[in-house]
Amino acid sequence: MIDTHAHLDLCEDPDAAVARARGVARVLTVGTGPEAWRAAISFAERHDGVYAILGVHPHEAAAAPAAALEELRRLQAHERVVAVGETGLDYFRDYAPHEAQRDLFRRTLALAEELRRPVVVHSRAADEDTAALLEAFRGTVVLHCFSSPGLLAPALARGYYVSFAGNVSYPKADDLRAAARAIPADRVLVETDAPYLTPQPVRGRPNEPAHVVHTLDAVAAARRSSAFG
Repeated sequence: MIDTHAHLDLCEDPDAAVARARGVARVLTVGTGPEAWRAAISFAERHDGVYAILGVHPHEAAAAPAAALEELRRLQAHERVVAVGETGLDYFRDYAPHEAQRDLFRRTLALAEELRRPVVVHSRAADEDTAALLEAFRGTVVLHCFSSPGLLAPALARGYYVSFAGNVSYPKADDLRAAARAIPADRVLVETDAPYLTPQPVRGRPNEPAHVVHTLDAVAAARRSSAFG
């Protein structure tokens, strides 16, 4: 079992969280800016089953230093770094101007394509622009924490990987469970997005990699039946 997306640097005790995830063979921890990149690499170097994904979150698009992508390029050569991300668009929170987000996303996609690295995409309330900017990308795409049913058709048509987080287990998340049924089995991934989006069976606690089993159970239940449960 793999937790394809966690933020160990934001967990209360990351090393203890990794130790508790005994049934999870791999944890991919995400660094969303220069300080978090160094933390992600440090966790990966300390734990055999931890690997790093490095990118600039769309919330940081306006504040990211000009040299950030050059540092990102350099760090992508580290043996424990496996992908570029998370990157993308977030028009829901609106923490950065949309054009700044789109520009950063374009440049990050170009870097991922140049380096032949998978790209891990964050998209919220930005389905149309996300699909348009991804259209020309020729590498591997992972739609992280899938919560955008408007991206389901492009994902199916283009063969994207679709990763589901704990919110797929929430009682009212019928649209996410429908998406989980629609995606081919070899394109379905699960994640925690720890410490966020704790799955329903353990909701109320901080999320951590060990809880990815509950997300997997929810996706499996949705795929077994036309009705969740």
